[in-house]
This record gives sequence, C-alpha cells and structure tokens, in this order.
Amino acid sequence: MIPRIPEPELMDDAEQVRAYAEADFAEPHDAFVAHFRARFPNFQGGRVLDLGCGPADVTVRFLRAHPGCEVTALDGAAAMLAWARRRLEEEGLTDRVRLLEVRLPAPVPGGFDAVISNSLLHHLADPMVLWQTMRAASRPGACGFVMDLMRPSSLAVAQELVARHCRAAPQLLRRDFYNSLLAAYTPEEVAVQLKQAGLDDWRVEVVSDRHWLAWGHLAAAEPSR
Repeated sequence: MIPRIPEPELMDDAEQVRAYAEADFAEPHDAFVAHFRARFPNFQGGRVLDLGCGPADVTVRFLRAHPGCEVTALDGAAAMLAWARRRLEEEGLTDRVRLLEVRLPAPVPGGFDAVISNSLLHHLADPMVLWQTMRAASRPGACGFVMDLMRPSSLAVAQELVARHCRAAPQLLRRDFYNSLLAAYTPEEVAVQLKQAGLDDWRVEVVSDRHWLAWGHLAAAEPSR
C-alpha cells in the first residue's frame, strides 16, 4: 500500500473551485443518497448537518430525497460556499438550507438528527477532527454517514482510476482527483479511527472501486470535565 500523501485542507483556488463545481458527479452523489436511504430506511427527516458541503451538489440531492429535512451546510472555503449559494437559489432551496463558513476544528451547532459528510475526510490532516465533530454535533441516536475516496494500492492503480473516471474531464480536475486518491484513507485506517473515536459499532463498507462509506448511530460527545 502506498503511503498517504496529504493535500491542502481547503479547495479555495478560483479555477480549482470552478472545475469542481461544474463537474458531473451525478453518479457518486446519487449513490451517496441511495446508500444513506438503504442504511437508514426509517429516517424521515429532521435537522441535518452536512460537513464539507462544497458547492452543495450532495446537499441538493439529499434535500430532494428527504423533503422533511432542513440542512445546515458547512464548508471552510468561501469560494465553495459562493457556488453553493448560487446552486441553492437556482434550485429554490434557500429556505431549507443554512450555509456556514467554518473550517474544522471549530465549534459547530449541535442537536442534529443526522450528520453527513462526503469527501471531506481525505482533506483533513487529523482525521479525528471529523469523527469528534460528528459526535459533538449530534443528538443521541442520530444517524451518522460518511462517504469518501479510498486510497489505491499503487500509483499505477491511481492513474488507472483517473483514466477510467475522468477521461473527458479538464486536466485540472484530473490532477485534483489523482491527488485526492493519494490523500485518501483506506477502509482499514478508517476502522481504526472509528474505534479511537468511540464509534465501535459503526460499519465500514467498500461500495465502489474508489469509495468506502462508514455509518452508524451517534451518541453525543461527553462534556469535558
């Protein structure tokens, strides 16, 4: 297994953000929502926290699938949130979403019925930041759901994945996808992180040639003494 090569925590370069926001992620983002619904079939709605929302494509798809939800969507990059704001206005969803510019680790609102995150973990130098934030933001018993890229076994496999999934994409997007693959955590590493975070009953599943997901129920973090 190749060693992890970190990438910058924030995507805030204007050209980089535009390339990401204009890319077609329908297949993995629809899969994100479908996987959530399959694992939490009794979830009907409530307050949802979306960590690392980017240009809000997952946010929009999640809201369409769950009409009883209101979402608080966080991202650390102002440029990403600008795209998210425009997207929500186009979709007529601004009344159901609260956008916040927050770079983790930082205090976040609490008491959410579900906490979700797509493709944020591989940007974090300290992965425990995500799991601790999810616990702190949730009400006891809330749904927790994370999907992210999976680090491949070799540079050759990473290059093959870029060729397979970004064949027609701009060079900037191909570069970023390759770097993100190398920055991603493996399912085995995620399993260790979950145990360290006290999320022992969570499950980690490989769901594509490049994605894993982790899911389970959240207990609110214990107050500091």
